Amino acid sequence: MKKIKDILKLKYITELSYRQISRSVNIPRSTVMDYCKRFEITTYDIDTFLTKDEDVIYEILFPEKKLPRLSKERPLPDVEYIHKEIAKKGVTFELLWQEYKEMHPNGYGCSQFKEHYYRYKRKLNPSMRQTYIPGEKLFIDYSGLTVPIVDSKTGEICKAQIFVAVLGASGYTFVHATPSQKKEDFILSHVLAYEFFGGAPKINIPDNLKSAIISNNRRGIVVNESYAELARHYNCAIEPARPRKPQDKGMVEQGVQAIQRWILAVLRDRTFFSVDELNDAMATLLDRYNNKVIKRLGKSRTQLFEENDSPYLQTLPSNRFIYKEFKLATVNIDYHVELHKCFYSVPFKYLKEKVEIKYSTTLVEIYHKSRLIATHPRLYKPNDTSTLKEHMPLNHQYQHEKMNPQRLKNWAASVGTNARIFVQQRLKTAEYPTNAYRGIIAILSLEKMYGRIALNLALGYASSINTTSVKSIRSILDKKLYLQAVNNHTTKPTTPTHDNIRGSEYYK
Repeated sequence: MKKIKDILKLKYITELSYRQISRSVNIPRSTVMDYCKRFEITTYDIDTFLTKDEDVIYEILFPEKKLPRLSKERPLPDVEYIHKEIAKKGVTFELLWQEYKEMHPNGYGCSQFKEHYYRYKRKLNPSMRQTYIPGEKLFIDYSGLTVPIVDSKTGEICKAQIFVAVLGASGYTFVHATPSQKKEDFILSHVLAYEFFGGAPKINIPDNLKSAIISNNRRGIVVNESYAELARHYNCAIEPARPRKPQDKGMVEQGVQAIQRWILAVLRDRTFFSVDELNDAMATLLDRYNNKVIKRLGKSRTQLFEENDSPYLQTLPSNRFIYKEFKLATVNIDYHVELHKCFYSVPFKYLKEKVEIKYSTTLVEIYHKSRLIATHPRLYKPNDTSTLKEHMPLNHQYQHEKMNPQRLKNWAASVGTNARIFVQQRLKTAEYPTNAYRGIIAILSLEKMYGRIALNLALGYASSINTTSVKSIRSILDKKLYLQAVNNHTTKPTTPTHDNIRGSEYYK
């Protein structure tokens, strides 16, 4: 259903063709057309339709409650694959045709299989001039050259990666240095590029790095979910270049070469101590590069951008995209989901349901069938729990209200002074006090096994060594480490009285 939403958005908001949408979402063009035709016979406008639940959308688009029928057309042979394999020693057309028939039993016969390949071979290696629609395509790649960054404290050298983005119609270029090519850096560079251009393109054409594309082969294209979420936010499609086909991204290949000559070569003898310092230095040279007049056109890339690309770029959303990670999870029996050893609550009616977790460095959002059902602050300490009262059943809410901070303090005071101080300090230092309740209850419950006196002494010792975990306090009790503290505070024995002992008075 998420892909159906993406198809409708790309067609009726971004206004891409069926073929472009098909390549972007890796769905046959006939299926894309079917989805769009089904939507067109409804009475909904696109904005209202996309806000509906996935189940409702499915019922509207497919009232017959059946999956879309597969096309009965014969699948075409993969002529590029045939061309590569037939050059290998011992490989014959009959062998390749048999493999094709095993995969597609309703496919072409051997003679037609060969004919399709020969048609492809006769047209092989033509020279075609690429034409670009204004505001449509943004070509993306990393420079093969990197820039050394010196740590001013340790002298350690790391290599900054150079992100390059080029608009197809004008050649207007954006450059950004990042510490790595990881997903968070890759996506940040995209966000800054869109802001630099003042709008978003309709299609992103990246290379096949793992931060963007998980796989791109005969079976189809699998886009990294974080990158796909960026594209949804800006209403863009993603059409990665074919592997080992540099002609698919010739514009950015030229841009990378030009950036290496006009920017990186100029900065080759400078020493940089941070990526930000490098970006500041490149910004001035980038303006000079974009403003340089192209002799054969008599205009600069900046002029071409203002005339061609700028008026046709999509308007940026009011809120900036925030990088998030994704995880699929099943709601536990205690109506919580686990994320990096921390636990977050969802409404209890979603027990055992599959949910999608989107999380950033500060926020955790939990979705069920594209609907937001819970939001929590991000936790980092293992076993911390964020539980919202409204997510609990009524009987659990009552039990939760009974376990309030004052009740815990009274319980600790009944154990002893050390226990009271320990609990007060634990509640005071906890970032979210409710997340500390479970640990405090587990610690105070040790009274039943070890007794009040031992627990009180153990908590005093735990406070002195600054430990709060249940496991550590149980170890202190088992090994009776709290007795060391008792022995250290006992008074030293006085000097016995004897005729042969002079004492301190003798030396005055």
